[in-house]
Amino acid sequence: MMDVVYHEEYVRNPRGVQLFTCGWLPPASSSPPKALVFLCHGYGMECSDFMRACGIKLATAGYGVFGIDYEGHGKSMGARCYIQKFENLVADCDRFFKSICDMEEYRNKSRFLYGESMGGAVALLLHRKDPTFWDGAVLVAPMCKISEKVKPHPVVVTLLTQVEEIIPKWKIVPTKDVIDSAFKDPVKREKIRKNKLIYQDKPRLKTALELLRTSMDVEDSLSEVTMPFFILHGEADTVTDPEVSRALYERAASTDKTIKLYPGMWHGLTAGEPDENVELVFSDIVSWLDKRSRHWEQDERARTPPEPENKHRQAATTKITRVTSSSGGTESQRRGSCLCGLGGRPHQQQCRM
Repeated sequence: MMDVVYHEEYVRNPRGVQLFTCGWLPPASSSPPKALVFLCHGYGMECSDFMRACGIKLATAGYGVFGIDYEGHGKSMGARCYIQKFENLVADCDRFFKSICDMEEYRNKSRFLYGESMGGAVALLLHRKDPTFWDGAVLVAPMCKISEKVKPHPVVVTLLTQVEEIIPKWKIVPTKDVIDSAFKDPVKREKIRKNKLIYQDKPRLKTALELLRTSMDVEDSLSEVTMPFFILHGEADTVTDPEVSRALYERAASTDKTIKLYPGMWHGLTAGEPDENVELVFSDIVSWLDKRSRHWEQDERARTPPEPENKHRQAATTKITRVTSSSGGTESQRRGSCLCGLGGRPHQQQCRM
């Protein structure tokens, strides 16, 4: 496998919270990225380790890939997995992703969102925030609607809402072990469990309520989705319901939409399945992206969308302060920063987002 160029960097959001960002670019000897892909990770997850394989695979396929750990997640600062307001996560992603798109060398590139699980909701809300900005989204087992199987009783929600401002960070929400339920391959499952950057405790009260409200909000606006998208979902997923993805596919107004359900696969399609399944999933993702990256016209955003592939049953202006930059090793030293800073040494720099 060709070496890709990796870079990581910290930024501060308008609330003063230091956030971790990273990026993977095609090998320095190859052509410039054919398009940009922006990673929206799942609840409790992070980009630099858990989504590293995703970044490498897409960069090897010729894409510029960029990720950010949400506040309270991964290497970013903040109370662990405490989501005070879901919109804050969306706004942070919007600022950072657009700061990359605004860089001179990337302004004429197609830009795609990539959301896994809760990150699917982030991607859909980013699209709603700026409906014409994104060229499409890859949604892997997205959290876009609360399944009737797990939706809490309204009385329970009312009781929890009454105390959320009193004990917002309390870890009192009962939940099953998601890692056991999400990742099929036992070796990969244990590797994920040993990742100290992944949150594995009970959800905090306000976090759980924010996730519930966000899911209901996204569900109510599925018909407003207009961008091209590709949904991938394991039919044996018990974390997010495949029928929920089917609802998104059926209700979205997008004219270019694709869904593929994988028989026997679980929630963690890209990190928890046997290698041959993971390769199949990424092959499908790259194929979808490749077809939609060819339609870019210089200084023109209008492109003719390809025919949908409905495969139901087949196997900016806000400023941000960059507070430090960490060299990604020999690979990143071969090339300057893929973000706004100068690779390889700490610095502070104002960057338009």
